[in-house]
Amino acid sequence: MRDSGSLHFKITELIHAQKWAELREALPEWPAPDIAEMLPGMGKPERIIIFRLLTKKLASEVFSYLESKDKDALLRDLTDEETRQILANLTPDDRTEFFEELPGQAIQRLVNLLSPDDRKETLQLLGYPDESIGRLMTPDYVAVRPEWTIQQSLEHIRYKGQDSETVNIIYVTDTDWKLLDALDLRRFILANPTDTVQQIMDYTYVSITAFDDREKAVQMIQHYDLEAMPVVDSEGVLIGIVTVDDVLDVAQEEATEDFHRVAAVEPLKTSYRESSVSLLYRKRIIWLAVLLGVNLFASGVIAANEEMIVSTIALAFFIPLLMATGGNAGAQAATLMVRAIATGDVKLTQWLWALSREIGVGLLLGATMGLAVYMLGFYRGGFEIAVIVSLAMLTIVIISNFIGVALPFILTRLQLDPAMASSPLITSIVDVFGLLVYFWIATLILGMP
Repeated sequence: MRDSGSLHFKITELIHAQKWAELREALPEWPAPDIAEMLPGMGKPERIIIFRLLTKKLASEVFSYLESKDKDALLRDLTDEETRQILANLTPDDRTEFFEELPGQAIQRLVNLLSPDDRKETLQLLGYPDESIGRLMTPDYVAVRPEWTIQQSLEHIRYKGQDSETVNIIYVTDTDWKLLDALDLRRFILANPTDTVQQIMDYTYVSITAFDDREKAVQMIQHYDLEAMPVVDSEGVLIGIVTVDDVLDVAQEEATEDFHRVAAVEPLKTSYRESSVSLLYRKRIIWLAVLLGVNLFASGVIAANEEMIVSTIALAFFIPLLMATGGNAGAQAATLMVRAIATGDVKLTQWLWALSREIGVGLLLGATMGLAVYMLGFYRGGFEIAVIVSLAMLTIVIISNFIGVALPFILTRLQLDPAMASSPLITSIVDVFGLLVYFWIATLILGMP
């Protein structure tokens, strides 16, 4: 692996020496991600010189690896013709991803620089809903007809494959472009050249519609171990493909969103490094305000039982212990369930099975934790306090597990992201129920009103 620091030093030397021919020859030796990482740190003249010396293909690759703000800055420095060449050489999905980050006026100006075919293609991709497969797919694929011979098909693959996203999978369509099959290239290579495509077809394939959520593509490609998956419209017409490298990017984005939501942070659409202080504030303050409101109920429960706490001060010793354990148990259950729902390991229809299973787990965990705090309760407050604390611990852990499992299912049923069942939210809700349970049990055993 080459060192990006040595790349920067070598390129700077060649620029200062004005050895343009040597610089043009040296640049293709370096990976596109390394060049993209180096460009933002250079001055405007050097940045433009380097980019103009890149080949069209390499320039588009480097451009696709830049951060959105660096893409904008670079395009402002280039002529319309240079911008048109960059956009034209981007893959359709990379081009659409770039346009999604721009305001409407900028999109209109850049779209007008594209050729009629590229413009039509880009506008079609931009017409699909956010987070849909239509925004992710590329229309660059190879398709053959069932009546063609294998030899005809291989000639077509050689011709069209140069502009295709992948040639590992060849799609079979009828004259109306309705998808009939998806075949490995290996079948064409090993088949008799005089056979027809129909003779090697098995009519077994997996497809997805352009309006499906992109998370579904992640699950399907992982489940069926696919390199690429065809995208069809409502009538089964093949309109594009989604590849495994695109899906890996989606999986990373979705995992990042889940991490943010589990921590009660509204997901960032840009990287943390690019996010301003005001944006980070806006993404976090709403959740903090919501959690503050929930915690007000917990403080209200404590205030309502002030007399009981004053008369039996030992009860106050165990409030942090019980609340922390309940919150941790609920967060554990919620995290496991959110991930299971996201990966398709647990279906929405299995909610009753999941609830009963976690109640059983909660019973075992609660009994174990109840026994652990019994002796501490006996030492701090005597037999009655020990019974109160151990029973409260058992009940709180069971309730925490129930809430931790139920909330992701409820959010999913409401068509919300189950990852919104964040650890802070679960903890705050459990605190309220846990305090109610704790003081209710204490009231029964101590005989207080």
